Formats: sequence, structure tokens, C-alpha cells
Amino acid sequence: MPSIEGTQVRKLVIACDAGMGSSVLMANQLKKRLKGNGVVIEHSPLDAIPADADLVLTHSKLADRVRPHAGDRPVVAFTAFVGDPAVDGVVTAIHEGTTIDG
Repeated sequence: MPSIEGTQVRKLVIACDAGMGSSVLMANQLKKRLKGNGVVIEHSPLDAIPADADLVLTHSKLADRVRPHAGDRPVVAFTAFVGDPAVDGVVTAIHEGTTIDG
């Protein structure tokens, strides 16, 4: 399972089925929560994850489809687009510089 230190995350991508909708909402929320951490937040279709992404977040129903497109980058699966503990854990790890497992 790939992992990354929170301090090493410079680009976080939310991968979704169509690249629109709920992932845009999550991207905007994460931009606010990670403001000042130097992390670029983007959303992307699951089959077009940018090569320079350090970390990928996706809905748990899509995780198995996302992993082949993520290469060796950690993929963190979440179940809720708002208030999900997995997403909260990523935000905390980036703030505190701790390990993110995916």
C-alpha cells in the first residue's frame, strides 16, 4: 500500500466518474481547509489523473477503478463528500506532517 508524508503532498486530486459535481464541492472545501499549506487541489475524471498528483482521493465505490490509473500514488477512499473521517484524516496529516496511507 503506497503512503506519503503529509508535508510531501503538493498536489491532491479528487478522482470521480465524470470529473464534475460532488468532486468539485469537495475540491472547494479542501482548498479552504488546506489554504496556506501550499497544496494544489484539483478534481479529475478517474481515468485522467494528472501525472504530477501526489495523492488521490476518491469515493469508496470508485476506488478499485481509480487505483490502476493512480500508479504508485496513495489512493484514499471516502464514503461521504462532506464530513468524512478519511478526508478529515488527510487534512490532519497534511497539517501535522504525518503519514497518509492509501
